[in-house]
Amino acid sequence: MAVKIEMPKLSDTMEEGVIAKWNVKEGDKVSSGDVIAEVETDKATMEVEVFDDGTILKIMASEGDAIPLGGLIAIVGEEGEDISDLVDVASDSSSGEKKEEKKEVKEDSSDDDDFDPILGDIEKGDSKKEEPAAESSSDNGRIKASPLAKKMAEEKGIELSKVQGSGPDGRIVKRDIESYKPSEEKKPSAPVATFDSEESEDTKISQMRKTIARRLSESKFTNPHFYETIDIDMEEAIRARTSLNEVSDIKISFNDIVVKACAAALRRHPAVNSSWLDDVIRKHGDVNVAVAVAIEDGLMTPVIRHADKKNLRQISAETRELAGLARDKKLQPEQMEGSTFTISNLGMFGIEEFTAIINPPNACILAVGAIRDVPVVKNGAVVPGKRMKVTLSSDHRIVDGAKAAEFLNTVRQMIENPLSMLL
Repeated sequence: MAVKIEMPKLSDTMEEGVIAKWNVKEGDKVSSGDVIAEVETDKATMEVEVFDDGTILKIMASEGDAIPLGGLIAIVGEEGEDISDLVDVASDSSSGEKKEEKKEVKEDSSDDDDFDPILGDIEKGDSKKEEPAAESSSDNGRIKASPLAKKMAEEKGIELSKVQGSGPDGRIVKRDIESYKPSEEKKPSAPVATFDSEESEDTKISQMRKTIARRLSESKFTNPHFYETIDIDMEEAIRARTSLNEVSDIKISFNDIVVKACAAALRRHPAVNSSWLDDVIRKHGDVNVAVAVAIEDGLMTPVIRHADKKNLRQISAETRELAGLARDKKLQPEQMEGSTFTISNLGMFGIEEFTAIINPPNACILAVGAIRDVPVVKNGAVVPGKRMKVTLSSDHRIVDGAKAAEFLNTVRQMIENPLSMLL
């Protein structure tokens, strides 16, 4: 008996999947557990397995097609089995909506031919509409005009061929000459440089980009954002990082230091480590920090779990591993779920300061800028300094301004005194 292979739910937020690659073709024999296709979801490219032995009788979707959850993508059964009923049902369900749309358009436009936006409905017997006369009326090259109209046109220097007649059969009469206004002659314009047109390009929106657009639009317009920025002295952090990298086989980045500082601060400020759940505010017991990773299609946010309990070396190793999987689009859904706070760092691109949109259901996200060389005042003297701005975006339903400020000050204290993160 033929079995339908439908688009499975491969992530918690998935609404449709794109067939990235077929590993089989029609007529191939498959066994339970075989991976027959790769599907691009909103988070990663996942494998689709078949759970029945048989032959691929029909592939219902091409590579690149977006299929909703539960949509038919293939049919497996015994070789030679009649599956016309299944194919017809699938075809009818996919085209039914289009047929309904066409039917509605046809019904709505059935009387459009006999409707004038100014005059209203026109009787079907009067379907021939009077067409406006040409610029001048003539009969075998002779212009039809009354003697008075001809005389007036001659006196005024008007060419009859440019006058539109309003008399019987388009005859030019006195009122046409009186109301005639010669069109202004176009003045020669200055020469304009011409350029060859460049061809525009349309790029198909990926599942990831669709999800980013939907989730961040919901976040921006649902969560009342507010922003607070603080400037951090990075000199001690730079010295600490240099010393650590001299003895560690895993190189510590400034982003690793920020992650550790935020994780420790979140433990002290549970209001920031919270989520809005409509009826309750949940203060999370674990501190799971998501780190935004830029890839070709947008951003992915792998999660470092229990970040407050891990040292800088562990955070660095895990961040590098997850970032590599993200760029290869091999992250598993569980590696991107359960975050309680997010960090987005654009400092490596030279961005000094920016604001980020909250990654739901987090209460806050920290935007990290570049380390800047700036003059600072120390002990009454102006000296060179290293500074870094960070901006906290907060959901005002959960976090008030004072709580956000306290959290930022704790983060600053830890980064400016790196040894405090080791205690």
